[in-house]
Parts: sequence; C-alpha cells; structure tokens
Amino acid sequence: MQQRRFGDTDLHASEVAFGTWALGSDWWGKTDDPERLIGRALDLGVTFFDTGDAYGQGANEEIVGRALRRADRDRIQISTKFGYVLDSERQQHSEGERPSDWSPEHARAALEASLRRLGTDHVDLYQLHNPRMDAIERDDLFAELESLRDEGKLRAYGVALGPAIGWRDEGVRAFETRDIAALQTVYNLLEQEPGSEFLAAAEQHGGAVMARVPTSSGLLEDKYTLATTFSGSDHRRHRPREWLVDGLKKIDQLRFLVIDGERSMAQAALKFILQQPRMACVIPTITSMAELEEFAGAAGAPDLTPDELARVDELYRSGFGLAAATSGAASSG
Repeated sequence: MQQRRFGDTDLHASEVAFGTWALGSDWWGKTDDPERLIGRALDLGVTFFDTGDAYGQGANEEIVGRALRRADRDRIQISTKFGYVLDSERQQHSEGERPSDWSPEHARAALEASLRRLGTDHVDLYQLHNPRMDAIERDDLFAELESLRDEGKLRAYGVALGPAIGWRDEGVRAFETRDIAALQTVYNLLEQEPGSEFLAAAEQHGGAVMARVPTSSGLLEDKYTLATTFSGSDHRRHRPREWLVDGLKKIDQLRFLVIDGERSMAQAALKFILQQPRMACVIPTITSMAELEEFAGAAGAPDLTPDELARVDELYRSGFGLAAATSGAASSG
C-alpha cells in the first residue's frame, strides 16, 4: 500500500482509505464487526480513516476511536468533519440535512467534542461538511481553523462537498481562496464531473482531491442485476430506477477492464481514480471483510493502460451511447 502526499502539504496517507460512515448503522445494509474490520485494514496497510461528527451524531467517531485505540497514532491518519448542529432536528428540505453553524465558536467546540469521542489529541484532516458558499467565504471561520492548526489540534483542513454530486462553485472557490489541503467529492468511472474540474483546480493551487462514492454506490462492484432491490434505511433505495438500469448497461461496456485473477471491476474502478493527477486517496465505504480485502487489493492490481484509459474516456464522453444517462449520485458510499 503506497502512501500519497496531499498536494504541497506535509500530510501523507494510504492511497486506499477507509470510509467508516456506515459502521454501526444500517445505511448500507448490515456491517461486519467494526473493530475487526479496522484491525484488518491496518494489517493491509490502510492508514487513513474518514469519519464525521454527524454520522450517528457522534457515534461513528466513538466506534472509530475505540477500534483505533491500539494503533500507533503516529502511523495513522484520522479525518473527521464538522458544521452540522447535531442536537437539532433534520430540516424538511435540503435532503433532510440538519442546520449548519459555521461560526468559529462552533468549529472549535465541534473539534473538541470530536477529539474526545475519537480519543486523540489531534485530527490529521478537519473538513467542512457539505459547506455552501457562505461557509467558504467566512474569513473568521478559516482564521479559527488556522488557530486550531497552530495549537496542534489539527494538521490540515479541507472541504467535503455534498450532500449529492455537484457543488462546483464551492469547490473551485475553496481552492482559489483558502489554504485547503484537500477536497472530498463524488468521483468515479461513471460520475466524473465536476470532479475533473476540482482536480484541475488542485493542480493549479497546490491541493489534492479525495474521491468518495468510488464504485457509484456499488454499481462498479459488478454485483447488481436488474432484480436487485434495496430496502429499509439503505440509502441506495433513494437512487432512481434508471440509475440501476442504465448503470448495468455501462458496466457491460466496461468489462474489458477486468483481468481474471488480477483486477476485478471494483479494483479497476479504484485504479482509474488513483491514476488521476492530484488524487490523494480513494475512500470506499467498507462494511465487510470481503469488501475490505477487495478494495485494499486494488493497491497491488495492475494500472489501467493508456489504451484502456483512452477507451474509458471515449465511453464517458459519448455517454456510453445512452440517450439519457442518469447520474443521480448518492450522498455517500
């Protein structure tokens, strides 16, 4: 497992990270034991763990903190997020989000609470969670983040865009006007915009990009069929039917990326992302030991060849030959 540098900063992390948001919940179906998963991830060379204070209203950070308590803190990187007011009700609009508070006071209090739940004295990357433009433009907020960095409570800060795919203006503005180490966004073989613009902005301003939803909520794991359904609180049930129908047609056209015994479809999806300039890491949602082994195995899988990359680009630019491709990106996964 290679370590990668976050742009021009001194922050490094494993190129395949661990997206922890579904641990301890049923948002992605049943999960394996979090402590066993994280312990095995460490064995496989995964060092970067991404969580957020809004995941389970702090419960996810507690799970991650317990699972990492025996790890060498100097050899791992913990990333968390802030911005939501955790003790408020979800709104009826804005995709059911809670209200946000971008004041310096909230940022500091949220970080102190996250540090307690995680059982650590600092986080390696502290991210604004789904910020709108008003947050990006708050000078007092970023001055406070600088102060927290000077105090050693965070090593670097960045933005995690969402909740769905998009937020181009916020991402570009963040790179242009703020000293962010990284931007987290939806980016995968099937959903490359506005991620490609963020990669260009990262190159221009010395930052890096982290890709979430790298398998398009599981489509690129090549396990779905037209009969696949999602129930309960599984977030994938909010995807439109066209996402599955059109997605399966696209997967059929990408099957040339699979090399039996060497590179699965999911591993090809991760390798494609990791071969993009200024990509710091890929953050798959991991809920089972099988997923962990496959995703971590992408680090040792063969790179996509120039011919394969060119073919992927041609397919993407043509919309995979579908008259009306539907992206419908989910907020996580």
